[in-house]
Amino acid sequence: MHIEGEWLKDEQGRTLLLRGVNLGGSSKVPFRPNGATHLREGFFDHRNVSFVGRPFPLAEADEHLARLRAWGLTFVRLLVTWEAIEHAGPGIYDEEYLDYIYQVAKRAGEHGITLFVDPHQDVWSRFSGGDGAPGWTFEAIGMDITRFAETGAAIVHATHGDPFPHMIWPTNGDKLAAATMFTLFFAGNDLAPRTLVDGVPVQEYLQRHYIAAMKQVALRLRELPNVVGYDVMNEPLSGYIGWEDLTASRGILRLGPTPTPYQAMLLGAGFPQDVDVWEMRLTGPRRTDTVRLNPKGVRVWREGYDCVWRQNGVWDVDSHGQPHLLRPDHFATDAARAFADSYLRPFANRYAWEIRTVHPEALIFVEGVPGGEAPSWGPEDAPGTVYAPHWYDLSVLFLRRYSPYWAIGPRGLVFGPRRIRRSFAAQLAHFKAEAASRMGGVPVLIGEIGISYNLAGSRAYRTGDFRAQVGAMDRSMRALEDNLLSFTLWNYTADNTNARGDQWNGEDLSIFSRDQQTNPADINSGGRALEAVVRPYAQRVAGEPLRMEFDLRRRVFELEFRHDPTVTAPTEIFVPAYQYPRGYRVEVSDGSYEIKPESQLLIYRHSGEREVHRVRVMA
Repeated sequence: MHIEGEWLKDEQGRTLLLRGVNLGGSSKVPFRPNGATHLREGFFDHRNVSFVGRPFPLAEADEHLARLRAWGLTFVRLLVTWEAIEHAGPGIYDEEYLDYIYQVAKRAGEHGITLFVDPHQDVWSRFSGGDGAPGWTFEAIGMDITRFAETGAAIVHATHGDPFPHMIWPTNGDKLAAATMFTLFFAGNDLAPRTLVDGVPVQEYLQRHYIAAMKQVALRLRELPNVVGYDVMNEPLSGYIGWEDLTASRGILRLGPTPTPYQAMLLGAGFPQDVDVWEMRLTGPRRTDTVRLNPKGVRVWREGYDCVWRQNGVWDVDSHGQPHLLRPDHFATDAARAFADSYLRPFANRYAWEIRTVHPEALIFVEGVPGGEAPSWGPEDAPGTVYAPHWYDLSVLFLRRYSPYWAIGPRGLVFGPRRIRRSFAAQLAHFKAEAASRMGGVPVLIGEIGISYNLAGSRAYRTGDFRAQVGAMDRSMRALEDNLLSFTLWNYTADNTNARGDQWNGEDLSIFSRDQQTNPADINSGGRALEAVVRPYAQRVAGEPLRMEFDLRRRVFELEFRHDPTVTAPTEIFVPAYQYPRGYRVEVSDGSYEIKPESQLLIYRHSGEREVHRVRVMA
């Protein structure tokens, strides 16, 4: 696989349209002991865990990989976490886990599945309400992870308990624990120059360990031909970088108690604070109440450590013991206002260079801050780069509601199926335009897209009626097809259950669940909304794709492309038996075709008589 302009190509020069999954949703948490986020027992024993068994035990590998292959989902974003590799302590790598990941990737290749590695994180770490970094990263700067709940530094499922508010976990990105760590990781040299770890500037300390951990993965996988690259970081956040006023909250995602950055710093230092409480509505966030946090004055900082932001002159305490904000605009430097270019871009380049010291041909997948812009990319930046942003149908993800007649667009509600389709297509087209204008025209792969399956109070699990999920998935898939985009669905979770979803923060987006599996002998059993997921698509095109569409209701697939005269290999179209159990008819504009039922492929050989070619598949 290689890059030519805006397309990914195979060794024969054919354009690749890649489809697959994120594998898997529960890879965010340990396998032993069970790290499902609703479980509190042993949560803080962060050095004594194992991720061997994530995404699935090796004994189950062939089952799951064969299923993905049968569904045509042959490009995988394989999740690993920094914690999985280096949980035991700085520089102590889990060799058993690295051997295990090698075996998973090798098995994938044996099933014809290509993959890239995703160093996954959400809001920094499990201990700040997400996943990713080891617990010792907090300890390195003096934080005590057992005090995050009392000090409002994070809201964490394991300590909060059930019911855990839906989609509250992303708000941790602006809370003290995660926001501090991201700020130090990306901009510690500029914004916290007085903070050292073992005599090393904190930014260098954190970045060095992160990259070294991922190089351990690359060292294991570099000889596997089906491993094509590495993501830089899943959904990187800017923390406090660029925050204009530390006494004000920001953004549209405000839910539950929401301290301002200055309040968060004071809470961590043991000063109780009256904090605004927010709720999310269709019209946006609405302040509903205030609540006093940390009434007992607990400090998040361990004995012998002070708040890093006090240490760096952001605030201080006067002679009467009263705190005062000294630099409300400390994080609002010119460089900080351009986070993607000032901080994310140099880190992505450093990461790419380091990974390629051990895996020279690796592609590098780059994404920006969710909802933010991509870093600018030019000839002086790392070559072989793919832009890999994420996109979700917000009404389905945040509200867990689906209607074919309304959805949430960038400017508010959108009404009517046709307007929704145009809106979704335009939103995804924005990523291609961004890649062209800011990144030099690199290829785009949507790294995450998917739907919540527990819509409408998990009604489908009681009734068996998944029509809403099929409709929701289909409209996302059509938006991808309208833009000829490659993608990896979020997600496939081998141990998903109806009760606990993907085992992480109440999310339930897996296209497979054991609880829907009624016949283990049937490879499709356990699949969710497969009518929309398992669909025909051109995998390898002998030229430039111009249009591709699958009409689910009519079960009609259409492809249009302009052939490349230098390409002699045929076009290959995946046509799943799931959609056409009794076979299908084919119409072509010219040339010839061959149906290969055993591999679920339609092989089309165009003629040289015309420039543009069309293929139509019908039930």
